[in-house]
Amino acid sequence: MCLAIPMQIVAIDGFVARCEARGVTRDVSLFLMQETELAPGDHVMVHVGYAIQKVSEDDARAAWALYDEMLEALDGEHGDAHA
Repeated sequence: MCLAIPMQIVAIDGFVARCEARGVTRDVSLFLMQETELAPGDHVMVHVGYAIQKVSEDDARAAWALYDEMLEALDGEHGDAHA
């Protein structure tokens, strides 16, 4: 399964954006989004180091909530196996 992670753009230098999510920062390529107007503060979905889609802050927050639910479910499955 492949997932894209929502990140917020902190700074842009050419086709590279410095992005942050949950205290982790990464340099992300904007090459695939040349036709999209992006600015610091915008949220993008990041997959294997590339921004692939601009999303709203609400959509980014909803994605993280879903990922948290998935992780909690996995932790519950692993916890039950040890009982």
